[in-house]
Amino acid sequence: MPQLSELRAFKAAAEFASLRRAAKALGVGQSSISRSIKRLEDKLGVSLLERSHSGVRLTNAGKRFLLEVQPALRQLDHAKRSAGLAGRAETGFVRIGVLTSLAGGFLRKLLVAFNRNYPKTELDIRDGGREEHMTSLRSHDIDIVFAPGTCAPNNCECAELWCEHLQIAMPDDHRLSDRQTLDWSDLKEERFITSRLPPGPEFHDLIVRRLESHGVSPVIETRSVTSDTLMNLVSLGQGLTATTEAWSCVKLPNFTVRPLASEPDVLRFCAIWLAGNDNPALRCLISNAHMLAGKVRRGSSDWLAHHSSLTTGALFSGAEKPDRST
Repeated sequence: MPQLSELRAFKAAAEFASLRRAAKALGVGQSSISRSIKRLEDKLGVSLLERSHSGVRLTNAGKRFLLEVQPALRQLDHAKRSAGLAGRAETGFVRIGVLTSLAGGFLRKLLVAFNRNYPKTELDIRDGGREEHMTSLRSHDIDIVFAPGTCAPNNCECAELWCEHLQIAMPDDHRLSDRQTLDWSDLKEERFITSRLPPGPEFHDLIVRRLESHGVSPVIETRSVTSDTLMNLVSLGQGLTATTEAWSCVKLPNFTVRPLASEPDVLRFCAIWLAGNDNPALRCLISNAHMLAGKVRRGSSDWLAHHSSLTTGALFSGAEKPDRST
């Protein structure tokens, strides 16, 4: 019968495509990883990994075996964490999926305050797309998602926490940089640049929708870059892009942002989590978020501001004045 340590060693090697990096991630020696995987292969009677000087890769049998064992390992990890965290909010951890910059704004304030209040609680913050984060949430791979939007998917709980005006990032020497606010009609002749990486596709679709409503088919170049690199490309004059208020706190050479003034261009952010997640550290984070947002909790089920039905993938919906108190 395969041992749990052997399965973890195999999974890590498959994820990192390297015995050395897998050993480092698990905090053991490389020889220990190698022996564990060899014992597992002997027990199964198949070769799971192809080894070379450049690393390791899964055999066909290895790919099939990994698909079979991953759900079991995930459930075991979840059970272990749930047992260990019972009643221990101060020394726990929270796994957080984000779709916005941490450079400034509400979410940064929340995480700074939470770190100050719970210094021994680990915050595991992960970038990703909306669908990726929601899949991870439902499979208990993350605890909470902070995302733009106005409501939560079915079977999850949701709280709307803060609002931001959509911003247009541009070079500091751009012709529109002396404006205090912008309108989409000001941007009809502009060239845009967006990222293929989340949340870039959502901003890409938003730019298209807004400018097409003004009778313009925008020129948008898409790059496979992170948000940080994208903003540096903006500063180099490669094009304008849409972003959130958090980037107004970032200092880059020849870079600035200007808000769009119209009411529909207010972006509302919410927190989404599973009702059955009893991680005490998560509950503390949610409570801190409500307090920072100025929410008043009511009733026995006091973890959420309200329930609502699904409106998938909409960055913006309707007009709501931003809460400037946060």
